[in-house]
Amino acid sequence: MHSRSGLTDTGRRGARIGRLRLTAAIAALALIAAACAADDPPSVEGTTVTLLTHDSFALSPETLEAFTAQTGVAVEQLAVGDAGQLVAEAVLTAGSPLGDVLFGIDNTFLQRGLDADIFEPYRSPGLDDVPEQFRLDPEHRVTPIDYGDVCLNYWTDALQGAPPADLDDLTSPEFAGRLVVQSPETSSPGLAFLLATIARYGDGWEDYWAALRANGVAVTAGWEDAYYGEFTAGGGDRPIVVSYASSPPAEVIFADPPVDAPPTGVVTDGCYRQIEFAGVLAGAANPAGARALIDFMLTPAFQNDVPLNMFVFPVAAAATLPAVFVEHAAVADDPLMIDPATVEANRDEWTDRWVEIVLR
Repeated sequence: MHSRSGLTDTGRRGARIGRLRLTAAIAALALIAAACAADDPPSVEGTTVTLLTHDSFALSPETLEAFTAQTGVAVEQLAVGDAGQLVAEAVLTAGSPLGDVLFGIDNTFLQRGLDADIFEPYRSPGLDDVPEQFRLDPEHRVTPIDYGDVCLNYWTDALQGAPPADLDDLTSPEFAGRLVVQSPETSSPGLAFLLATIARYGDGWEDYWAALRANGVAVTAGWEDAYYGEFTAGGGDRPIVVSYASSPPAEVIFADPPVDAPPTGVVTDGCYRQIEFAGVLAGAANPAGARALIDFMLTPAFQNDVPLNMFVFPVAAAATLPAVFVEHAAVADDPLMIDPATVEANRDEWTDRWVEIVLR
């Protein structure tokens, strides 16, 4: 099934992320012990709850075991392609879903899911600890779980000068032939970067992309092709890439030999914020278990495990970031976003027009 976008790009880093599981497991053992000590576990129906996710979902096994220890309900995960495929499958099976909870619908596909009534409204008590900026659905059909900023990354030593200060700089002769982006048809960060330019330039976004093309922008199908292909990190000759504000911590964690600081930096101007949500699927076989799992996703046990597994930020204010995130990850002060309904109404037209401008 063709999908215009999804979180597949993050998932392609799965082999690298897997090396973090041993570290996360040590901390998670304490979470299980704490969960087992709960005096009044919530009452739920059924012994299992099925969690539908995109392929990029990654979590320490011990964390979901903590949920089982607390509730007596086992979690069965079912990955359904990238985010676009996940939402499309949920729409096709609306009312008779493949699972109980869907995790991984983000603000670029949110309206499609809401319009199709695939979710049952549920307001988790844990939402009180989530800032308003992440609560995009006032009817509580979905619950925010994590977020990340798609931003320009640069390889410091390869720039031979100052990094771009903003999106405008990318069209200047100084950065000719130095940028690689992903296609918004096949890549989540690629779509996010396109949306960032539309949010920034309005009707002028087409002229902006024409200028980028004239300045020698390179395009790849996905994040890994860009980051570990054309970008300096993979031996390429382009020192600027569309990636994530949380990419520098990964450069530190996976460095061989070890390094104290990442070789990359982040341009925090022009970043696009992606927010991921979870929701109870309408017609779920175990709705009580689904609501309990949504509640658990907002607890420190789950939220604290997110950064080093999916390299995104937890939404709960009480969550604790790992030291490598605190030291090296960037967060955009004023991220760009477009209303999900506007994205849904225009996404295909925008990406088709982008293809005409950049690739033809």
